[in-house]
Amino acid sequence: MADLVLDRLTIRYGDVTAVNDISLTVGKGEFLTFLGPSGCGKSTTLFSIAGLNHATSGTIRIGDTVLFDGQKGISVPPERRDIGLVFQSYALWPHKTVAENLAFPLKLRKLGRAERDERIREALSLVEMMPYAERYPFELSGGQQQRVALARALVYRPRLLLLDEPLSNLDAKLRERARVWLRELQERLNVTTIYVTHDQAEALAVSDRIAVMSMGHLRQLGTPREIYENPADAFVADFIGSSNFLTGSMIGEAGGRARVRLGDGTELSVLAGKASADGGLVVAVRPERIELVGGPGENAIRVEIAQGTYLGSVYQYEVTGGGSRFRIQTTRPVEGGTAFVRIPPEAAAIFAAGPDAK
Repeated sequence: MADLVLDRLTIRYGDVTAVNDISLTVGKGEFLTFLGPSGCGKSTTLFSIAGLNHATSGTIRIGDTVLFDGQKGISVPPERRDIGLVFQSYALWPHKTVAENLAFPLKLRKLGRAERDERIREALSLVEMMPYAERYPFELSGGQQQRVALARALVYRPRLLLLDEPLSNLDAKLRERARVWLRELQERLNVTTIYVTHDQAEALAVSDRIAVMSMGHLRQLGTPREIYENPADAFVADFIGSSNFLTGSMIGEAGGRARVRLGDGTELSVLAGKASADGGLVVAVRPERIELVGGPGENAIRVEIAQGTYLGSVYQYEVTGGGSRFRIQTTRPVEGGTAFVRIPPEAAAIFAAGPDAK
């Protein structure tokens, strides 16, 4: 195996730029997830790597093998890229048995019968589907069909595995089990994998690194922890998990801390971030990081409790204070009326106010 490299990859359809100048490297055996809302360009990027979408410019290569080069006019056909692809719909042949579905790509590669049978047994054993080899897709559950689709992508031992929202058709409980199983299988095979999803919890659970996309742009690339705890901008802070955005303005900055004045005049000390004193800003803070306190103090905000929701492990409340409406989470119920909450300086990030501020 070798690294996958995307260099200034751009994909346009007429006047629409679906993918805009993306560059990244996926290491050998790495599990990278493209994450973002519908229409952000993540599946378009995936299919361009597979050769099913034709890129406009840039390059795609695996090690020294160039799969696409817009300037040199190189575009290797999909069947010659040695890439396994699992579609969201699974795309199994309904008139073929499980074993016959796996045999098809091996026949295209002109493997002999004995080797085909051995590889089919190996792939079905990996996904624990060997007892179902003679069944047809309509005789399988959604989770079983997903495993067969994955086995078919692995049966010819590709150097790169691409997964386009493969768990989206499964129910919530099965998805949780399937993503654990999928990650264990990927680590066992040590196959370089690119995964596409709009589910941020799924991305956090399975990925070595996450590439967050929006409107065709790569907004941030990093480990799940880096992206969750140190978002690059307000869009990432809101899309990965959930964040509150309190509007304010900069008073001053010193010693790695910024002093911010909120809409009602409350002042907060927070870690210095990606905003200046020249314009408005937002303070981003996750609901679970906000603390209920007994009264006024540093970084404390007086709030009115507006609405509460019981979520099982926590209570979530809508509150109004600091000139904004935001959410807090706590493990104990809170009576309605007035309360005080505190935002720890290390729990807040500040960004310039703009179209990404929620």
